[in-house]
Amino acid sequence: MTTRSTELLRVAHARPGVTRAEAARLLGVGTGAATEIVGRLAQASLLAEAPAAPSGSRGRPTMLLVPHPAGPLVLAAAITHEAWRIDVVELGGNALTSVGAPHAGSGWEAVTAAVTSAVAALHDTYGGRLRAMGVSVPGTVSPDLRLDASSLGWHDIDLTALWPGPVFVAGNDASLAAAAESARGAATGAAVALHLRIEGGLGGAVIDHGKMLVGARGAGGEFGHMPFGDPSIVCPCGARGCWGTAVDGTAMARLRGRPAPPDPVTYARRVIASDGPPERAAVREVAAALGRGMAGLVNGLDADLITLGGIGVDLLSAVPDEIDAAYRAGLMKVHRAAPPPIRPAALGDDGPIAGAGEEAWSRLLPELA
Repeated sequence: MTTRSTELLRVAHARPGVTRAEAARLLGVGTGAATEIVGRLAQASLLAEAPAAPSGSRGRPTMLLVPHPAGPLVLAAAITHEAWRIDVVELGGNALTSVGAPHAGSGWEAVTAAVTSAVAALHDTYGGRLRAMGVSVPGTVSPDLRLDASSLGWHDIDLTALWPGPVFVAGNDASLAAAAESARGAATGAAVALHLRIEGGLGGAVIDHGKMLVGARGAGGEFGHMPFGDPSIVCPCGARGCWGTAVDGTAMARLRGRPAPPDPVTYARRVIASDGPPERAAVREVAAALGRGMAGLVNGLDADLITLGGIGVDLLSAVPDEIDAAYRAGLMKVHRAAPPPIRPAALGDDGPIAGAGEEAWSRLLPELA
């Protein structure tokens, strides 16, 4: 195998259903060379060809590059504040199987037991085709793959225990969702994209010309811990006035005079969907806090696009005017004439798990060819 083989696999993954001729053009090689590379990849059970859907025209059917039916697969996992899920993902990003269950209120040990049991069952089904795993988690991940999720009380967790194989990657849910939105979602083509994801708190990431800004310690994007909130509120991280405490389900509960809910995402969506005056007042206040914070980030980062994930999508649908008014009021004059648009994440709640799968494939492809 050659570097060109790896590049052709990357093209087939990034552009599912690409033709051999188009792949050759993207690689800058002749059709003969592309045919030879495809042949080698087919012999290695990495790639196959299949006819395109009938077009009604005469002549030989167009052949598309597709995953080999016996080819490698990756596991993409998402562990959220309330549940876990694992997808089996083939080349091109298509999920063949998905399993999951709620875990709200469980400790990390119980989550580990459930996830590793599911991984073992999937290995029984797919065997050696499972070659890598990517995991999305609701907290910061250190370079040595240890998790700290303060809102859940999960500290110094060794994530490598979830997968026994050599190719394992893990990352923050908002960061992975940002990467997925940039690659296949609402942020495709943006120069500087800001992604914000609200679950139990708020996280995010900046994609600068296709490259994620991860920070010196891999903890970049913790925008939810910027002091944009009420300084009288102590965040589980130990700081006061964290923005995340002003825009999530716990904020809505506090504004309604209720205790913090064990299911902040589900709770927030119930409140957003309610027509009651106390609920609407809480939602409007959260929306204003979200808009002001986004303005501050645009002023500081000069992003040309914002994407919102998690309950940010619900807020944008329910109270767009409140978000927009606070956002525009907080922008510097230089940005007001053409404010960076705010868009719902195209991948929705699947953003983190899609990003985990993309990261796993990115690490695995060089190993294959």
